[in-house]
Amino acid sequence: MEKTVSVIVPFYNEETNVRAMIEAVYAALKNYELEWELIVVDDGSHDKTVEVMRECEAELGGSLCVIELQRNYGQTAAMQAGIDKARGSLLVTLDGDLQNDPADIPDMVKELCDRQLDLLQGWRKKRKDTLIMRKIPSKIANKLIGKVTGVYLHDYGCSLKVYRASVMKNVRLYGEMHRFIPAWVAMSVPPSRIGERVVNHKERVSGESKYGISRTFRVILDLLFVWFFMRYRTRPGHFFGSIGLALGAIGSLSLTWLGIQKFIMGEDIGSRPLLMIAVLFMIASIQFLTTGILAELLSRIYFESSKRRSYVIREELSSKESNQKRVWHKI
Repeated sequence: MEKTVSVIVPFYNEETNVRAMIEAVYAALKNYELEWELIVVDDGSHDKTVEVMRECEAELGGSLCVIELQRNYGQTAAMQAGIDKARGSLLVTLDGDLQNDPADIPDMVKELCDRQLDLLQGWRKKRKDTLIMRKIPSKIANKLIGKVTGVYLHDYGCSLKVYRASVMKNVRLYGEMHRFIPAWVAMSVPPSRIGERVVNHKERVSGESKYGISRTFRVILDLLFVWFFMRYRTRPGHFFGSIGLALGAIGSLSLTWLGIQKFIMGEDIGSRPLLMIAVLFMIASIQFLTTGILAELLSRIYFESSKRRSYVIREELSSKESNQKRVWHKI
């Protein structure tokens, strides 16, 4: 299939950076050998961001597509809106604050194709951000995410990424999960097809950053969800069931020990805290086991009603080759 590139840039209250970013993308891809388009997404800005977008659209024509969201949904939703609209076989995402350099795009696309990757993550090795508020929390988060997900990258937070559309179209982004895109992609492809490349990073010269230290707590909560979803999406009963069985085992052993003391040793166990704890563990065990059963039912309803499979077939063969007539082997 002929390669085409869709560049996706979400914006939120970046009126002073919109035109400069669009011009930077056009300058970087001016003589590019592949066909490309630029999709800019306004995430419910309340300044003049969308007005500047429309002006650029009128000037540049059909290669620039403007998407205006009805309200502020967050970067993840804005990015997903651009991905849904994209027509290219390769997708590129980057931030609209001019800290990511569009000049890196051609080399990243080439490296993705040469290394036969499905995702190439940018690495801001020389990051132009504050040490305490941005760099240190980011470094800790990157190591923690790699440990939990098994996908080890230096810079999960870099928005400059290149993907194969055939893979990314199978990934749906919700909440604030854009920072975990490599982990979501790893649910469909092996980690060996996810790479990273050092990219340029510039200081913010205009506008205000949308990130703060408070996002650290959201990252931890999102990471717990990613961990659960990566390992137990198709078998949630194993997660809840294992906890239920463990609690049930502890409760059963405790009740057995109390039974021996009561009926064999003749001791009074009515006022012992262990009795209440054992009963509580047994009740919790039953709750976790039944929750696991309900989760299994919901998982099956989800896959069957949405017609989504629990596996993904790689689409590398042409339609002509993949539709060759199959015959039964005859003895």
